[in-house]
Amino acid sequence: MTLLTGILLSMSINVAAQQLDSKTTGKRQWTLKECIDYALQNNISLQKTRLSKLSAQEDLLQSKTALLPSLSASTSHNATYRPWPETGSATVANGYAVTSVDKVYYNGTYGISSNWTVWNGNRNRNAVKLNEMATQQAELDSAITANTIQEQIAQLYVQILYSAEAINVHKSSLETSKKNEERGKEFVNVGKMSKADLSQLTSQRAQDEYNIVEAESNLRNFKRQLKELLQITSDEEFDVVVPSATDEMALQVIPAMNSVYAAALEQRPEIKNAQLGIETSDLNIKIAKAQKLPTIGVSANAATNTTSMSNNAWGSQLKTNFNLGAGVNLSIPLFDNRTTKTAVNKANIQKMNYMLDLKDKQTALYSTIENYWLQAVTNQNKFKAAKVSTESQQTSYDLLSEQFRLGLKNIVELMTGKDNLLQAQQNELQSKYLTILNINMLKFYESGEVK
Repeated sequence: MTLLTGILLSMSINVAAQQLDSKTTGKRQWTLKECIDYALQNNISLQKTRLSKLSAQEDLLQSKTALLPSLSASTSHNATYRPWPETGSATVANGYAVTSVDKVYYNGTYGISSNWTVWNGNRNRNAVKLNEMATQQAELDSAITANTIQEQIAQLYVQILYSAEAINVHKSSLETSKKNEERGKEFVNVGKMSKADLSQLTSQRAQDEYNIVEAESNLRNFKRQLKELLQITSDEEFDVVVPSATDEMALQVIPAMNSVYAAALEQRPEIKNAQLGIETSDLNIKIAKAQKLPTIGVSANAATNTTSMSNNAWGSQLKTNFNLGAGVNLSIPLFDNRTTKTAVNKANIQKMNYMLDLKDKQTALYSTIENYWLQAVTNQNKFKAAKVSTESQQTSYDLLSEQFRLGLKNIVELMTGKDNLLQAQQNELQSKYLTILNINMLKFYESGEVK
């Protein structure tokens, strides 16, 4: 299992029930997998990276066809007007001496030519390899963006789960505050409590109501962020399936940091992309060095022409004027104003830059995994301590509430006990969800996919 799959599987009954409810009410509720699948199809940033890949593929196809001979056809047609031709003289038309010159005459030429670079230091073949790597890098860029989107969705999803449960905690606290306020009113009526003390209970009840409003606002904001990430712009109400997270999810074994890092090095697209960068720089060095090597090319052409100043028929002229030609071209660079040396040096510098980029990405990856691991360990320990604290504060508050009812504790002690209980519940809830999030982030970096 990977990214939050445990949450979804462990609460499959709850999810199914909520999905059934969504069919009844007509309001769609999104699961984590549905959010990710939808984002991977519709997120604009991801779609742009896919377009970059298509562009790289076009460059690859063009570089491959550059290995083949070129072929072109040409024709030209010219009409000439000589108002005062010199009589008794000769002129040349299409390579033929013509003794009779018309005032208006026509020339036509027709040809086919082909050129082929036989060898240029393998620059053309290395260009194909370079474009193949560019296509792979474009695909990896898309995978990097997809991973980032999945990570953001998972974090927002857990924030939504946490906020939803926080609302329930605040509602439970509000119910207790209402009971205390009602009890306070009874005490005021029988003279056991002053109105000033009652106002404190009322203030606490109002604060709990405020906390609920704030928690609901946070929940809506997290849903809005998730909706934005999914590129959803409709006014349809957006909601997610809210499965309950069990304590066992927060208490599971945390993946070993070194094993996660080792697996991530093998499959994370940003690492593969940086490694490809080094390989492309090696090709660029070869291409740059090839600039000082000779270039060999061959060419061939076929041509014919016609003229109106010939008495022969048009077809006969095409035949008699037809000619074929072929040639070999050799170009040897002697002095290129340091162009080749500069290109080679810059390619070597680029390689060193890619090597530093790879090291930087490896360091950043290790730091990210280490942070998730430390957060998982820390919050898991916090969760264990918070559970004990919550149980202790609950027992303490129950005793305080009973003693307050009997008049053995004052209003300040009761409110302090309730605040301590609420804080303990919030600490437990926060550490629980942060532990689940960080553990599943480690699994995501280890496996590279959501199953």
